[in-house]
Amino acid sequence: MLKTRFTEMFGIEHPIVQGGMQWVGRAELVAAVANAGALGFITALTQPTPEDLRREIARCREMTDKPFGVNLTILPALKPPPYAEYRQAIVESGVRIVETAGNNPQEHITELKKYGVKVIHKCTAVRHALKAERIGADAISIDGFECAGHPGEDDTPGLILIPAAADQVKIPMIASGGFGDARGLVAALALGAEGINMGTRFMCTVESPIHQRIKEQIVANDERATELIFRTLRNTSRVASNAVSREVVSIERKGGATIDDLKHLVAGQRGRVVYETGDPEYGIWSAGMVQGLIHDIPTCAELVSRIVREAEAIIAQRLSRMSALTA
Repeated sequence: MLKTRFTEMFGIEHPIVQGGMQWVGRAELVAAVANAGALGFITALTQPTPEDLRREIARCREMTDKPFGVNLTILPALKPPPYAEYRQAIVESGVRIVETAGNNPQEHITELKKYGVKVIHKCTAVRHALKAERIGADAISIDGFECAGHPGEDDTPGLILIPAAADQVKIPMIASGGFGDARGLVAALALGAEGINMGTRFMCTVESPIHQRIKEQIVANDERATELIFRTLRNTSRVASNAVSREVVSIERKGGATIDDLKHLVAGQRGRVVYETGDPEYGIWSAGMVQGLIHDIPTCAELVSRIVREAEAIIAQRLSRMSALTA
């Protein structure tokens, strides 16, 4: 059994997390992750309104009695969502774990902690992790350059970022970006993290609420099958490589592109259609470099138990070999 400060703090069996994913973090996936002994997050803004979020939380509770949380991502928007109302829905639904990401979470951490909610803040730099620690986050999810979604602008891969953060952050920290199997979990623990966060890997499970063809595309893809869009806008995002994302990159390379030049290609609703209809070429959809390590579509229970079992075997075998060499 792999017990860490993170598993103890959040009352879970295994040091494995399914973080928030737009259009993907729904009740059926989160409940399956929780029932497997890991920690799953409903994505708040996948739900059209705070009232829809309340219903989604209730739906998840019908499928599990294990701990789960809600992700609240705060990003720049022309018309910001009613974050305070979503936050209130989380609190009033009795959720006691929240993952924040994106912009400064100060307001949300302060308000959530009034109700005894534990907050994990997801960040892409050591300086951001230290700030989150100072303003009251209970744990950190440190996100390396390999990740899907927003890797920040520093381009620091996990092999450097995780131990650099572990050297300074005192609260429990999990590692995000590029994790999908037992080797990654063992490596993260060795680098100073106390668990791993997986997004793309959990997208590719039986219970993931996306089209089967997209799951099969993830299995078919390799580690090179991503693009970095919005680089010139200083809002870098790693997405699956397809005709649309490559066109975005091509426009940006010409220089001077604005969001108005790109919005017809990158509209979030097009990504939602990808997951619903199974056409991987229709729009932008998030996927990480870890695609190159994904070779099947297991249930969440099979995936989590496999990772933990193989991680324990790796640790035991290495210790055994080292003991034999020093004998």
